[in-house]
Amino acid sequence: MNVSYVRGGFIAFAVAASLTVAGCGADAEPKAADKPTTATQPTQQPTPSQSEGSAEGPTETLSVVKGQKGLELAINSVERDTGGFVTIKGRLSNASSAVIAIPPQTSGNETEVVKHGTSLGGATLVDSVGKKRYYVLRDTDGRPLTTTNLDSLGPGKSTAVFMQFPAPPASTTEVSFQLPTFEPATLKLS
Repeated sequence: MNVSYVRGGFIAFAVAASLTVAGCGADAEPKAADKPTTATQPTQQPTPSQSEGSAEGPTETLSVVKGQKGLELAINSVERDTGGFVTIKGRLSNASSAVIAIPPQTSGNETEVVKHGTSLGGATLVDSVGKKRYYVLRDTDGRPLTTTNLDSLGPGKSTAVFMQFPAPPASTTEVSFQLPTFEPATLKLS
């Protein structure tokens, strides 16, 4: 046990030392590094795009699917990513006057997904023309690429959610979105 700690400490030391050496260049003007550069701007730019799906501004609603006991899922965007994925973003809300527990069925029934807590890992996209069903993607540890650790929602409360799927062929322009305990919805793909 001490050996792995020492190895981990040595690796951390080696990485820290290489970063320190890499940061010590032959520049005569260290003040230039304090000025904002193009390299630092991308770090700052994602902040506005992350807030686009938040409650701060109006968001287009493509579809609203109703679940049990007053749960609703408003789908705000369905986007094909260049990497061959479809990402769905929306808001899960409680339209009732009581606290609602998120049904465990929304996680699906795959052991690898369920062991990571309540999620939207049971969601699927169905391409009826291509006769294929697309499941929420998982990482190498079996964690679904979707909002996780969903517990409950208080009355009138909502939370931002996302789900990522493999993209159907470019010729597929419409899919059926299905989430256990919720109504299905037809979504357009561009």
